[in-house]
Amino acid sequence: MAFFLSRLTPRRALLAPFHALLGRLFVAWGDVRLVEPDPESLGLDARLPVLYVLPRPALSDALLLASLARRHGLPSASGHRRVGALRLSACLALPTLRRRLWRRVSPPQAPFFDLLTQRQAHPEHEVQLVPVSVFWGRAPGKRFGFWNMLAADSWQLTGRLRRALSVMVNARNVEVHFGAPLRLGEVLGDRDPAITNRKTARLLRVHFRRVRTRVLGPDLSHRRTLIEGVATSPEVRRVIDELAVSERVSPARLQARARRYGREIASNMLYPVLRFMDGLLRRLWNRLYDGVEVRGLDDLKPLAEDHTLVYVPCHRSHIDYLLLSYVLYHEGLMPPHIAAGRNLDMPLVGPLLRRCGAFFMRRSFRDNPLYAAVFNEYLHRLLSRGHPLEYFIEGGRSRSGRLLPARPGMLAMSLRSYLRSAKGNGPQRLAFVPVYIGYERIIENASYQRELRGGRKRKETPLSLLRVIGQLRQPFGRVAVNIGAPLILSDYLDREAGDWRNNIGDSRPAWLTPLIPQLGEELSRRINAAAALNPVNLVALVLLATPHHALEASLLERQLALLVTLQRRCPGGDHASLPGGEPTAWIKKVETLGMIERRSHPLGDMLLAAPSQAGLLAWYRNNVLHLFALAGLTAFAFRHRSRHTLSELEAMLAPSWPILARELVIAPPASLRAALAEMLDLLVEQGLLCCDGGSWWRPDTPVEAGEHLRLLGQLMQPTLERGYLLIALLLEAGSGRLAREELANLSCQLAERLAVLSGLDAPEFFDTRVFVSLVESLEVQGWLWQVNGKLVFDERLPAAARLSAELFDPALRHRMQLITRRCDSESVGR
Repeated sequence: MAFFLSRLTPRRALLAPFHALLGRLFVAWGDVRLVEPDPESLGLDARLPVLYVLPRPALSDALLLASLARRHGLPSASGHRRVGALRLSACLALPTLRRRLWRRVSPPQAPFFDLLTQRQAHPEHEVQLVPVSVFWGRAPGKRFGFWNMLAADSWQLTGRLRRALSVMVNARNVEVHFGAPLRLGEVLGDRDPAITNRKTARLLRVHFRRVRTRVLGPDLSHRRTLIEGVATSPEVRRVIDELAVSERVSPARLQARARRYGREIASNMLYPVLRFMDGLLRRLWNRLYDGVEVRGLDDLKPLAEDHTLVYVPCHRSHIDYLLLSYVLYHEGLMPPHIAAGRNLDMPLVGPLLRRCGAFFMRRSFRDNPLYAAVFNEYLHRLLSRGHPLEYFIEGGRSRSGRLLPARPGMLAMSLRSYLRSAKGNGPQRLAFVPVYIGYERIIENASYQRELRGGRKRKETPLSLLRVIGQLRQPFGRVAVNIGAPLILSDYLDREAGDWRNNIGDSRPAWLTPLIPQLGEELSRRINAAAALNPVNLVALVLLATPHHALEASLLERQLALLVTLQRRCPGGDHASLPGGEPTAWIKKVETLGMIERRSHPLGDMLLAAPSQAGLLAWYRNNVLHLFALAGLTAFAFRHRSRHTLSELEAMLAPSWPILARELVIAPPASLRAALAEMLDLLVEQGLLCCDGGSWWRPDTPVEAGEHLRLLGQLMQPTLERGYLLIALLLEAGSGRLAREELANLSCQLAERLAVLSGLDAPEFFDTRVFVSLVESLEVQGWLWQVNGKLVFDERLPAAARLSAELFDPALRHRMQLITRRCDSESVGR
């Protein structure tokens, strides 16, 4: 049947009964996997006739479209339409040029001339043209030998035999993409119908090309050809010539080394492997998770048609690699090429990942200029040709659950490639796409806790997969994939580096080095702004705010509802998402996942986390703690002082807020005073505070309101304590006494001591990297600066510390001061 479908075209199918029989057989054989957008959202005018337009003549596409239109209640795509005096096929196709060896063939004309002529003479005969793209499977545009004949749509024009085999092989893996309806009157105006005929065909071809780029990605060259082009590129040859002189090695030997590096790095995306992984991962997700929720992808799809996309997801689990590619593939977007660490290029796993689009990089290649040149050239060729890319700007997986500071390496290479590719052709259209991936439970739970407590990171091996397979029977909840606000690189450079267009072609302008950390911070903030609240991290936020990690079930439910209300009314992230359902169901879900325990009691059930469970919950709490930074800080201010005016509150929190915002990677509001006023009004509305117009105070009754306010303020206490410890240690030592690393290490030791004395079993509380980031934040805000390698401050820091100290319990301040003095005296003694 498929052979006849490929041989016939609508013009040659003269027998309607035979046509109908083929259609019924085709409907029974085929299956549409994805229809986009929803046909009901096309906005067709029921009063006007509809003609469907295909990018090329193909009876298989026409029959599929006819059955799809009947199924979704769209205007019929079979038979003919009467439009005024014209009788036209309901499904048109743009003509394709058929070459003949014995004569030249003039380009065929688009089929809209008669319609346009009639529309110009009779404006009432308007027509809606609906472009339709049909993809029989999806290939990334490479040659795969025999599979190239069998498998899927690609950028190559297909012959009739290959088209027939494609219909047979991919009949149950079909995607249909509808375009926005186009009215002839919108393009005709007062123009000549012959000119408008060509313009209409050109507009439709541009649309079809953009959809094809979005779905298939740009056309790929053969991997061997790509590696050869990288190894012989001018940039790599220049490095080879320099090394040949400095290291006294023959250029031919260095050229062979460059090719070896290219083979070590380059991906080898294969369509059969993508199809295999699609089926495998679908079964894995069904076994592992209760579902994968995707948000924000619809807004991204139009951008994918004319921009090179660089996905920058947060990195919480090894599952991230597979999950994002799977989601993009299923949503009709081309899976990206993924930058993966060389540690994953191990037997069995490495070749599979490479064929799914992964390219491998060494952790550091600063001392290997030839490897750096090959990697930079490979990355440049991917970006300049429009291939979607994915890399993790954090550099590695987060063991604490926090978003790690952005590493500059890949961002710097991407920006240099952007400036280089813009030379001569104008700026390339490139967009960074922040992605937040949130888990209710991750596979690496145990290993993260072991490493946070000082355990050595285990090397990934194929045998480690066997341990993962043993966990497949355990529940892991749901996964959220949230797309943040894309960052259009040209627009960002216009704002932050106004004269950047004068440096096009220069891969290392003066403004580039200071801009890269700013870009990393901006992308990190956009990732966090798309965070997903789920039952596990909500319960973790509340339960870990209690001294013994235990709470009455009724109070826990009400506090969960409060957190969701605060996020809904004053969102901590512009693209953050909330869970569905009710607090009772959320608690039940966390119990099912084994993250908390319930104890029955005659006066009411209690929920608690054992020490091992509390350590795990801290990771999930840190995923979303930033969403409640302002709410927690405002509530904490009322913990030891019952009344504040807005001015007093602003003066007390202003020194801490920029540092807190930078540590938690959030965008500070334009006005802290306005944000505080809005938050205070919301807390009054929820009954947690009282207001008499000029000041706000903590109510004595009901007691429950005070408990809710205390739990909310407790969210920020560990973060604020870390900052107070570091500043107290710095002030005790004095200006110009400690270096940056020395201050961070001493603060870490002090925090660990305080955690033991206070019974706080939380390794992430004294994570050295957090203190290093805190010192950097103080330098960025101008509180500290370095002189001869030592940290120096002026009288502003002690004044700000005195204001911030009012937030803390006097007993706690006294204990921290004692520990600080003892720690400082011991360090001086050494």
